[in-house]
Amino acid sequence: MHQGFMPLFWLALLLSAALGLHQLETLFHWIQPDTRAVIYSRDSFFSLLLNHLSIVGIAALVSIVIGVGAAIAVSRPWGRDFLPLVSQVASIGQTFPPVAVLALSVPLFGFGAVPTMFALILYGLLPIVRNTLAGLRGIDPSVLEAARGVGMSSVQVLLQVELPLAMNVILAGIRTSVTINIATAAIGSTIGASTLGDPVISGLVNGNTAYVLQGAILIGLLAVTVDSLFERLQNSFSSSV
Repeated sequence: MHQGFMPLFWLALLLSAALGLHQLETLFHWIQPDTRAVIYSRDSFFSLLLNHLSIVGIAALVSIVIGVGAAIAVSRPWGRDFLPLVSQVASIGQTFPPVAVLALSVPLFGFGAVPTMFALILYGLLPIVRNTLAGLRGIDPSVLEAARGVGMSSVQVLLQVELPLAMNVILAGIRTSVTINIATAAIGSTIGASTLGDPVISGLVNGNTAYVLQGAILIGLLAVTVDSLFERLQNSFSSSV
């Protein structure tokens, strides 16, 4: 299969699973023979998928804005003194387990999607900050000197030279952050967020392996689909630079 069609293949498989898992009731009865209800039905898989995507997507956007912005700021001469602080804050976000962040954020934000997004933002910062710094630092200084030599301002150099050249490395960090958080977001179901973790948590509580498998299949397919889309995007940037 051609590399460019892989994202479409995984997307079609994900949508087919979200809309058609209930058609596999016989298979799940074989997996869980002693249980009458083997298809999770409290919410539709498609609505859980959309909720999961929205939570991860909003958290990813905030992480990208904060992470890329902070990395750009500390790579400028006026912001280099803050580099250790930014690196430590980003590292702390991944040092704390997401469950601990959720537990600490519930008193502040209540139950539901908001504390889940807060945890994902903290958890997703480190790879974005690190890769943005690595991408900006990896640019040949002579290229930057040449850009300044033709009269480009600092903002023009950043937008037209530095970011395009560093974009592939930055995208790799965003790809890592988002892919990890797709799986991490499932724990938001423990505090009332509606995610693909709902059938997993319900299955664990009720000893229903079929429910766990349904949630795990959809989370896995979503992660592979998004990862494939990022790979396609990275390849496009690599061929255009």
